[in-house]
Amino acid sequence: MLDLKERYYHNGQSVAWGSMGEGDPIVLVHGFPWSAQAWRSVAPWLAKTHKVYYFDMIGTGLSEKAESQNVNESVQSDLLEALVGHWGLTRPQVVGHDFGGLAALRGHFVNGIDYGKLHLVNAVAILPSGSPFYAHVAEYEPAFAGLPDYAHAALFRAYIQAAAHHPLREEVIEMYFKPWSDAVGKPAFYRQIAQNDTGNIVEAQKLYTATDFDIHVTWGMRDTFIPADQGRELRDLVKAKSFTPIPNAAHLVHEDAPAALLGALMQNL
Repeated sequence: MLDLKERYYHNGQSVAWGSMGEGDPIVLVHGFPWSAQAWRSVAPWLAKTHKVYYFDMIGTGLSEKAESQNVNESVQSDLLEALVGHWGLTRPQVVGHDFGGLAALRGHFVNGIDYGKLHLVNAVAILPSGSPFYAHVAEYEPAFAGLPDYAHAALFRAYIQAAAHHPLREEVIEMYFKPWSDAVGKPAFYRQIAQNDTGNIVEAQKLYTATDFDIHVTWGMRDTFIPADQGRELRDLVKAKSFTPIPNAAHLVHEDAPAALLGALMQNL
């Protein structure tokens, strides 16, 4: 498990973060509904040659969750910009998965962060995006937030397993579920979904172009959340230097094929 013992306050909200290793910086940005722990099998190996930073997005993991909290995609890219400044980093490499990929893309194309390299893993990045489930939660958020605990747990389990190609171990499901399991975490889970705004994708996608740093795209080819064709389209839009397919992995590449993900990252560092 990764240690997130440090705290940064972004617009008054507490953000949990940690780091390990020495060398040129790499920032790992997780997606939803995961946490920085998604990188637990990857970060220690990257840290053998780099200084690795990781954090829980606002409203997720060990970071602050609060009623009426704004947790949409623009908030998360603003947070990334603030953390890069707080850490005093100049052109770090950034790795973004899922909505972390969108935060990283917005971080450059909207917020203006300069990267050394950008690595995108099954990133939320282009339209169409979203699902009937997301739309349903957005319409009936209070009803979902009021689900009995057993129903919430069952829904979460089904959702997270649908993101993976291989059956997830029980301890992995519990690790990801714990931050969303109590009286604060349960409504926070549905709040994140309800505040999903495709306008934040539209804003970034209009700006995608070639960059002065290399972009590498890695994709779990069995992803049923974001098909591989969208990954290839993203590659073309940002003029990525490489596209690495991971055959026997779905959206949650970290759990399906952590060694393959690590290899894809390390060959492009």
